[in-house]
Amino acid sequence: MKHALIFAAGRGERMRPLTDRTPKPLLPVGGKPLIAWTLEKLAAAGYGQVVINTSHLAAQFPPALGDGSRWGLRIHYADEGPVALETGGGMLHALPLLGSSSFLAINGDIWCDADLASLPAQPAGQAHLLLVDNPAQHPQGDFVLDADGSVRDEGTPRLTFSGIGVYRPSLLDGWRGVIDGPIDPAMPPRFKLVPLLRAAMRRGQVSGARHDGVWNDIGTPARLEALRASLSRAS
Repeated sequence: MKHALIFAAGRGERMRPLTDRTPKPLLPVGGKPLIAWTLEKLAAAGYGQVVINTSHLAAQFPPALGDGSRWGLRIHYADEGPVALETGGGMLHALPLLGSSSFLAINGDIWCDADLASLPAQPAGQAHLLLVDNPAQHPQGDFVLDADGSVRDEGTPRLTFSGIGVYRPSLLDGWRGVIDGPIDPAMPPRFKLVPLLRAAMRRGQVSGARHDGVWNDIGTPARLEALRASLSRAS
């Protein structure tokens, strides 16, 4: 059974005041929470187990989404406590619920029409990333996609990471090396995933693909309203 992780722990500072009372992934879009669109796509792609990492207003997620049975999924919640652990720390914290095989991870604040079933169940290296054309708010892009499907951190032209990727748990093996200062064994580590991805790219262990369809990063109230308007016109 395929496993997926949805990043839903962030505070959503740029979305305030909307996120003062509602977590960004639970904001309504087209008559349902934004995260519900992702859950529907995961179910359609054959995923069965979904882990949602939470922190900000974490108590709102179980009443809103339940155990996932309405989508034919089994949802597990990985509460990170009052301070979110960033993408790397959140992924490491969720690993016990994700099993020992590869898993898909997706940001909880995006809307994308990509076919998640087209992503590899097992990446050739340690990660496989879905990239998109650079949006207006991020014109510099993130990574380079070569003709052979490998992804690297240097060069041009650059594409933007969509927030959708397939990962092997082994990608996180070197997490201690990306934390500055002492590590408190009593506290979950807090760190970003990008430094580990860049290190894997230097080893030739990251592949990718380009998505030419619709992708929206819901990072501001204006982008949220634009998505709502777009879905309303399409319905």
